[in-house]
This record gives sequence, C-alpha cells and structure tokens, in this order.
Amino acid sequence: MQIVPIAHIESDFATKFGVPRQSGLAPALRARIVFEPDFRDEAALRGIEAFSHLWIIWGFSETLSHKWSPTVRPPRLGGNGRVGVFASRSPFRPNSLALSSVQLVSVEPLPKKGVSLVVAGADLMDGTPIYDIKPYIAYTDSHPEARCGFADDVPKPLAEVVIPEELSGMLPPDKMEALRQVLSLNPIPAYHDEPERVYGFFFCGAEVRFVVADGILTVIGIEGDL
Repeated sequence: MQIVPIAHIESDFATKFGVPRQSGLAPALRARIVFEPDFRDEAALRGIEAFSHLWIIWGFSETLSHKWSPTVRPPRLGGNGRVGVFASRSPFRPNSLALSSVQLVSVEPLPKKGVSLVVAGADLMDGTPIYDIKPYIAYTDSHPEARCGFADDVPKPLAEVVIPEELSGMLPPDKMEALRQVLSLNPIPAYHDEPERVYGFFFCGAEVRFVVADGILTVIGIEGDL
C-alpha cells in the first residue's frame, strides 16, 4: 500500500521542541489543516461540522532519516526505562505514523487553498504531513476504564509558570494563553535537572526562552519577528 499526504498542518511550532507530548493537553492551541491541491474538494468534508472531535493520522516527518528501534526510552520513564516500541508512542517506528485526537473548532475557506479545518489541542509542528482524517465517535472511541501502563497517571503540570509583566504583551492574548498552557506541561525532558540552563523554542514566530528551577518555569525572553 502506498499512502500520500492529503493535507498538512499549519501550527505555531517551528520545531519539535515545545510541542505538547500528547494532543489535547493544551486546548488553547489553535492549528489549521490545509488540504493538498488534489484533495481540495468540499464534498470530501460534507457533514464533518457535525462532529466535535477528529482523529488525525499523520507522519513523524522529522524522524524519517532515523532507523526504527525495537525498544525505546519514553520520557515518562525518565529517559532510562525501556519498553517495546509497540508499547509506546515513540516516533522511531517502522512506518513513522502517529495518531492524534483534536477538537474541530471550525470549517473555514481559504483564498486559493480551498476549505480548511481549524482544530484545537493539536500536538503537531508546522508543516507536518497528514495522511487521513476520521471522526471521533465517543461511544466506541472513549474508554474511561482503560489501563494505560506506564502512562496511567495524568501528567502533573509545573507548580507555576512565571511570565514577567514586561513580556506578557509580546504575543496576542489568545497566543499568550496557549503558550502558558504549553509551558505548564514542562517541555524539557524529565531527566534534565539543570537549573542554570536556558531553554528555548520558536512559537508563533517568536523565540521563547525560559529556565526551570524548583518546579517553577520562568520566561526570560520572547523575541522575534512577531
């Protein structure tokens, strides 16, 4: 079977670092699904607005040059414990495919690009290829009683995210709230413990720099072509 991208995502993340590790953890995030020219047929989206959530099948495009590994070290295990790749959501997989559940916010036409889908809570970097979209069906897709192995506990947010007042207006209010939610998830690996280290990633066209110490993430800079 040969598959081709039907669309790509337009999001505020220019790099992998900073992207939430799972979908839905930062609901204020907004992204747009833009269809490739061969699939810009409005008929293919007929009825989609009746669904509140969607499944997106997409590709780990940044790991295509890496070989797959039978065992991986999930961040939730501190970067030390190993599990089988099929018992994880690692990007280093035989087919480099991923699955995310997102909220459908709106269906919007774009000049020269056809109809697009605005979604919330996506964990995809800008330009990521999308291979399929399916509606989320609560009665069959939701399993509140499910066991989740090493990921059974809900990730705990940082105790506090501090954004100095002089930086709080560097992004539009909706983008700033999305950034705060992203930072509260603590983007740095669980096994990093370097209070003096400055981390950074690009969000909404700006470089966001921060430090983490004693469970508090402090933003020290937001700079760029906003």
